[in-house]
Amino acid sequence: MTSVELLPSWNDGPAKQAVLDFVASTTTPGPSFVEVADRIAAFDNDGTLWSERPLAPQFDFVFRRWGEEVKADPSLAGVQPYKALLEKDMAFFAGVGTQDPATIDTLLKAFSRSWAGSTPAEFDAEVRVWLETVKQPKFDVPYIELVYKPMLELIEYLKAHEFRVFVCSGGGRDFMRTFAEETWGIYKENVIGTAADYRYTDGRIVRAEAGLGGLDIGPGKPEHIFAHAGRLPVLAGGNADVDIELLESATFSLIIDHDDDDREFAYTSGAEASIARAKELGWTVVSVKKDWNTVYGQIERS
Repeated sequence: MTSVELLPSWNDGPAKQAVLDFVASTTTPGPSFVEVADRIAAFDNDGTLWSERPLAPQFDFVFRRWGEEVKADPSLAGVQPYKALLEKDMAFFAGVGTQDPATIDTLLKAFSRSWAGSTPAEFDAEVRVWLETVKQPKFDVPYIELVYKPMLELIEYLKAHEFRVFVCSGGGRDFMRTFAEETWGIYKENVIGTAADYRYTDGRIVRAEAGLGGLDIGPGKPEHIFAHAGRLPVLAGGNADVDIELLESATFSLIIDHDDDDREFAYTSGAEASIARAKELGWTVVSVKKDWNTVYGQIERS
């Protein structure tokens, strides 16, 4: 076994053993064996693969763009979601977590308008500038450095056992695709998220003024991964109430419990129902404090 196969950033304990046992049981002949074609794993991103506090990284990226738009057109200051941004009304944005249709519709329309007409290369370049220059306030490092090393090890462990690994997140699909391969070792085509629509015009592909398929949260997660892959995951990981349906759709589900305020952040808001569901259904709860001996960092891939 390689060091990644041993999940070195995971402490020995029930959570790590549950992962190892599940992978062993599904990849060796026996009653729980899963054919290679059906070995699909799906993970949420924010709070599951990288830090989402004090603000989900893509919100930081989007908010900066919206701030520039208000400067260019002050009349937007009285229109949602720009109004909530200027007034620091985080209760408005919390409507995403509660899956409020009106809030979600407002945000999706504003997000789509902001980058309508951009080519994929132009959008990627803007994301990369943000990744390289903007720092997360608590740790004073770029957001991209706050990926969870234990989860990267898990992804590589699953790939070594012929699982196809997907990201299935409420975050923007194209935002995540910018760094998915180099950061997670996950191909762009395996990134499922809230998606832009595209138009082919004047010999080039550009982003449309409307999104495609709605917000990838709640029931949207299993719906979108099934539409994309033709199969539901046998293993899924998440950390919040908006991940419940994804976790319910899998045979083996793990949920990240953010309980380490020293090395990361400690919080339960937005995860109360998912933690309760985990206890009810016997999902594997991964304690950041107890189960991970290292929180952040990259890994070497073969």
